[in-house]
Amino acid sequence: MERIEMGPRDAGDGSAPAPTTTAPTLAPPPPPEDAPRDAAVEDAADSLADLAAHLERGAAGGVAATEVVRRPGDVRINVSGAFIADGDSEGHKSGEESEEGEEVVWFDTEGGYEHEQKDIRLPNHREVVSHVAVDIGGSLAKLVYFSFEPGDVAQGGRLNFLKFETEKIDVCIAFMLRLKAEHRLRNGDGPGQDLCVMATGGGAYKYYDKIREALGVEVLREDEMECLIIGLDFFIHEIPREVFTYSDNEANPTEFVEPDVHNYPYLLVNIGSGVSMLKVSAPRKYERVGGTSLGGGTLWGILSLLTGARDFSEMLSMAERGDNTAVDMLVGDIYGSDYGKIGLRSTTIASSFGKVYRMKRQAEREAEDHGEAVSLHTFKPEDISKSLLYAVSNNIGQIAYLHAEKHNCEHIYFGGSFIGGHWQTMATLSFAIKFWSKGKKNAYFLRHEGYLGAVGAFLKRQPPNWGRRNSLDSLYPHTPLAKVESTEERPDVKS
Repeated sequence: MERIEMGPRDAGDGSAPAPTTTAPTLAPPPPPEDAPRDAAVEDAADSLADLAAHLERGAAGGVAATEVVRRPGDVRINVSGAFIADGDSEGHKSGEESEEGEEVVWFDTEGGYEHEQKDIRLPNHREVVSHVAVDIGGSLAKLVYFSFEPGDVAQGGRLNFLKFETEKIDVCIAFMLRLKAEHRLRNGDGPGQDLCVMATGGGAYKYYDKIREALGVEVLREDEMECLIIGLDFFIHEIPREVFTYSDNEANPTEFVEPDVHNYPYLLVNIGSGVSMLKVSAPRKYERVGGTSLGGGTLWGILSLLTGARDFSEMLSMAERGDNTAVDMLVGDIYGSDYGKIGLRSTTIASSFGKVYRMKRQAEREAEDHGEAVSLHTFKPEDISKSLLYAVSNNIGQIAYLHAEKHNCEHIYFGGSFIGGHWQTMATLSFAIKFWSKGKKNAYFLRHEGYLGAVGAFLKRQPPNWGRRNSLDSLYPHTPLAKVESTEERPDVKS
């Protein structure tokens, strides 16, 4: 199908809008057999039927449904003047009104998803965006979509960031169906106008048929690693006050880094259930250089066995209240003080969980003497949580440093939902990089660290040479983003 530019009703190049046709009837996705249900999922499923009925009413009133568009056209995202709108997320509430004044009753989203309070405002973007992007991982599904500011298109719009639990994917699908309904009510129909889903992550394959059937549009699946790189490049080069370093300076622990197009090669450490480490040599040149299976899934899994925490947020909250010295063996426990000759402070962890065996054996002996039982509950869940958080983070930090050193990467960026803005995780990773590099390297973090893949998938619909400084495409001839197959490097970029 010929590629077209998307617009409100006209591509802006003099071409007439295409005639509308009728789409297959929308229906909510059938739940899997014997699948557990909860209130949020049931509300989401019920809402799909309501939305389908609403769309049919809209079509009867003059807003026609449209056929499935397999390849929507490109649209340029105008990022000039972009900024992060802290605590200013518009969100969505049930009982909104359409432009015609008719009330649109959406499903109750209470508890169904989390809308990050850090939307990216795009005050100068005024074109219709006919796609959304979703990155579906093993634990979380991250959704990115564009919306106009209420009332006046001249005010531009924003990128919205939402996350859902993957096990409640029906809630995410219901939300995307709602976005499709809003898009139709606002922009009408026609080839190139219908909403398209850009999907990445393992769930893009696992839930492909389910999403396509529910929405009635083509789902375009994008490579996960490519999306990570495109998303990170966008945040590094285009969004002010996005990238920062973290230190132990209590007065000002975070320091923002200005956008920089001359930072290649760099290392991306993406921490999800596992960890992938990617060397990025140029805007469209990358290779996976390593990783580890000891990632977020390791922390979540072990803590779910050892503590009563029910979700990751609760685990992090417990870790924040914990004291790892109750279970970790420190340098000071062995030497009684610092080991200055090799640069180890007394507070440095010598052995994660190193005190557990000795203290457990001591407790068992005391129990035998007094005829009492002993269990792991001798150790506080908070202390266990903090110790394991440090163990996993320190391990990732050391491996990241070794890969950066081996591949001559000065900048090390950490992404993935594991970090989640949690200060202890960032402090541990920062300390590890500083310690092993003897202060020569920094760990860099992002405010949207969990959305690199989703944003990358969103931007895959961009044409060449876009952006405030055209930083992703104009430095070199436009070529498809590809994995490095040789050691050949592009010429250095000169300022």
